[in-house]
Amino acid sequence: MTFTLIAIDLAAALILSLALYYRRHRRRDLVVAFLGVNVGVLAVATSLGSAEVALGLGLGLFGVLSIIRLRSSEISQREVAYYFSALAIGLVAGLPAADPLIAGGLIALILAVMWGADHPRVLSRSRHQTVLVDRAIADERELQEELGARLGGATITSCTIQHLDMVNDTTLVDVRYRAAPPSTPSPSRRATASAALAGSVR
Repeated sequence: MTFTLIAIDLAAALILSLALYYRRHRRRDLVVAFLGVNVGVLAVATSLGSAEVALGLGLGLFGVLSIIRLRSSEISQREVAYYFSALAIGLVAGLPAADPLIAGGLIALILAVMWGADHPRVLSRSRHQTVLVDRAIADERELQEELGARLGGATITSCTIQHLDMVNDTTLVDVRYRAAPPSTPSPSRRATASAALAGSVR
């Protein structure tokens, strides 16, 4: 049974790190981190041989990853979710006396949730940026109108002023918005672009 769970874990870790994360986000360093966390948790949980100790290990590692998140500006919330998923898969597969069917079902559930939640088409127009505006704007409504115009007609859902500089006339804003849908070029513009392309080919 242990070898079956190890095989399930390794297959799931590869799917999570390569087929899901790397294919969508292209960060090789985090692929190494996800695989290392997964295999490390699997090895420790399997060798301990006690469900209570393994559970304590899992909770401790969750706490460590939370500290890493607070101390690092390079790891996004999305990547923390992948960290937790890799850890959870290793822990589920490494628990003593784990049933392969139940463990396999839970691991499949984790992969399915990550596939759907991080799919490019899910909330694809939602954006989050920190914007430096070259005007000092204290009024929130005016600031939202200014940001919407500068972000290509986006719908501003939330904006928080982080720094208002009256001397240098700037405003630093944390803004969340929905990007405007991509506009379809008119037939005349498509014809002009086609003609320009044909001319460049000649």
